[in-house]
Amino acid sequence: MADHPLALAPVSAPASSVDGFVREFLKNLNFTQGVPLSASSPNDRYLALAHTVRDYLMARWLEDQRGQREAQSKGVAYLSAEYLLGRQLDNNLLASRLTDVATEALAKCGIDIDDLRQQEVEPGLGNGGLGRLAACFIDSLATMSVPSIGYGIRYEYGIFRQTFVDGQQVEQPDAWLSLGSPWEFPHPEAAQTISFAGHTETYDDDGVERSRWIPAWNVQAVPYNYMVPGYHNGRVNTLRLWRSVATNAFDLRIFNSGDYEEAVRAQIFAENISKVLYPEDSTPQGKELRLQQQYFFVAASIRDFLTNVLAEDFDLEKLPERIIFQLNDTHPVIAVPEFMRVLVDEKKMDWDAAWAITQQCFAYTCHTLLPEALEVWSVDLLGRLLPRHLEIIYRINDEFLLAVRERFGDDEMRIRNMSIVSDFPERSVRMAYLATVAGAKVNGVAELHSQLLRDKVLPDFNEFYPGKFTNVTNGVTPRRFIRLANPQLADLITEALGAGWTVDLERLRGLESFAEDPEFRARFAEVKAANKRTLNTVLLARDGLSVPDGHMLDVMVKRLHEYKRQMLKVLHIVTSYEGIISGRVDVKDVTPRTFIFGAKAAPGYVMAKRIIHLINAVGSVVNADPRVEGRLNVVFPPNYNVTLAERVIPAADLSEQISLAGKEASGTGNMKFALNGALTIGTDDGANVEIRELVGDDNFFLFGMTEPEVEALWAEGYRPSEFYQKDEDLRRAIDLIASGAFSGGDRTTFEPVVSNLLYDDRFMVLADYASYIAEQGKVDAAYGDQDAWTRSAILNVARSGYFSSDRSMRDYIQRIWHTPPAY
Repeated sequence: MADHPLALAPVSAPASSVDGFVREFLKNLNFTQGVPLSASSPNDRYLALAHTVRDYLMARWLEDQRGQREAQSKGVAYLSAEYLLGRQLDNNLLASRLTDVATEALAKCGIDIDDLRQQEVEPGLGNGGLGRLAACFIDSLATMSVPSIGYGIRYEYGIFRQTFVDGQQVEQPDAWLSLGSPWEFPHPEAAQTISFAGHTETYDDDGVERSRWIPAWNVQAVPYNYMVPGYHNGRVNTLRLWRSVATNAFDLRIFNSGDYEEAVRAQIFAENISKVLYPEDSTPQGKELRLQQQYFFVAASIRDFLTNVLAEDFDLEKLPERIIFQLNDTHPVIAVPEFMRVLVDEKKMDWDAAWAITQQCFAYTCHTLLPEALEVWSVDLLGRLLPRHLEIIYRINDEFLLAVRERFGDDEMRIRNMSIVSDFPERSVRMAYLATVAGAKVNGVAELHSQLLRDKVLPDFNEFYPGKFTNVTNGVTPRRFIRLANPQLADLITEALGAGWTVDLERLRGLESFAEDPEFRARFAEVKAANKRTLNTVLLARDGLSVPDGHMLDVMVKRLHEYKRQMLKVLHIVTSYEGIISGRVDVKDVTPRTFIFGAKAAPGYVMAKRIIHLINAVGSVVNADPRVEGRLNVVFPPNYNVTLAERVIPAADLSEQISLAGKEASGTGNMKFALNGALTIGTDDGANVEIRELVGDDNFFLFGMTEPEVEALWAEGYRPSEFYQKDEDLRRAIDLIASGAFSGGDRTTFEPVVSNLLYDDRFMVLADYASYIAEQGKVDAAYGDQDAWTRSAILNVARSGYFSSDRSMRDYIQRIWHTPPAY
């Protein structure tokens, strides 16, 4: 349907004056919330404020959508199962230059904007770095005026809310929608029908044999749009999240018969698909639900793009000139056979033509080196849930292996290694292989990771597809992680360098000369001290925890996984504590440190949950022991999220990035800490390698084996108990844990953790222990010279501009997408 002529006129935004903002705010309070100011609740006022800011952005958003429809230029569709967005209010105020206006306008109404900030519930639509990266990327794409749309799932319950009961993790639902979500625009009229199960059949189509899918059941995918504003450029892109609802949600006949549960069974079943982020998949039902989720959102996204974004008369042969679908890890890879199904079965395109288009319209980012994290779906499950897609995968694989044989001959081992369909331990589909075969490009997310991806994870594919593999080192948005998270540092940088650094982070290089200025160092140190005071206030109010004055803040915040080696950090704390209580170390010689942890363990990850329990147990004992004289302090606030990260990261002195070399793909927390003036202690792993190269060896604490040394130790036979036997400090630390000292004398509580270290230790905690402890001694010595430490902290900020997500986006554009900005 054509737009009405009046609808083509530019949409006007409300006046951005203080008085204009007051009028719009009160109007939203009265006519959206339905209350006068005098009777409004804090949530009413927050929602009215959010709607007022939303109104300011909406005019530009609608204009950008119209412009993109008219231009039909090439864009990016970012497919991600996670978006860890953080709070939206401040980001949208900052992007639209409304922070000061809104603050003053609310003050005129007798309202402190800080009180309303606390009302916002962060949407926990991601698990960690992957989801936060997606949020950074869509922010940068908007800031760089690149036409793009993010696609994902509107989980009713996001990543669980973590609590601790007797030091152990307990998961509670993350009901982030309970008080409403003012930033979303639901469009049930634009719902897509998504099908599952059933069978396939062949038929004659004017002499051409074709296949069609006869599904057994379906659901509706309802889009919820979110605005993604660029920073100070007027650009507003879109994030579209899908909610699952039943096609026939309610059966009145059954209800009237008295069977109330059966009457709503279809609704409950359908809504399960978008109910929870990453449902526990240790059961067959959990695995099936995960695959349902993945297919649900990519099928809805592809259909949405083809039917609602493309012009009605668009020539599908030109799709590569119009779109690139970026697969953010293996979760959305089922989009490849879905795209082929739509082109071949629904659009009646020739297979070869459809496959040529598909190979130009997809690109794949691999975010892991761990084999268990590269998704594999059983043929049985795929065939039952998505029968037509399994047929398409088989054909893709058959034609691919034919090409492999033509290139390399009948090398059966190579063919087995490269087959998308694996026969061992069960017949299954390797989604990373499918993405690699289908993608125009495959990228890793740090130089070392990309090298290992080419050389060790997918070496046969790298040989078969010369030039397909590339690297794009991750980045983080400086808007959220400096401007919003660290406003005092942002002001200090702007005073020194001018305002342009926020969108050109390489300008931070200009701070190098200021590192030699005593007055600037003093002001920088005061910013860090102020951030520590702010964090202390937040932790006291949030969790009853405190950060003592004068302590080094030693921070390790990331998902709890054995490869990230929180256990190595625990052994350092226990070693320091044991030295004090044994009398071998004078407590007055101990550098005062507060160790801050933030980590969630996957609900089914037993060892990770035991390590969380151990961290809390060690903290309880250490913090209460008078012999420590308060010089060691362990703080583990529950439910670490983006909101808390924005307080922790600016306050940190030392960033712990201590994964076993060759296991971390990139890391982005390491970048955030360096950009906020924390020094890193880390292995040569992931983006640590690039951080160290940029900030310099003198401003980085390096320890541990290199990746080749790790491989060599495995090859010769790693025996962790030998490291335990020959290192007295290590033996004392492990024995103290084993003794029950942190579990009320009960030796059984942490016995599984001790046994895991001594007899398994697949991430070589014990092998790197001595090097780590020695380097921590260098940290203590360096921290003793506060002026020199501050100089190094400034140089970390100055030399970390490379790690902007804007630079990452430029690399994607140049190396993979070829999508110019639409100014």
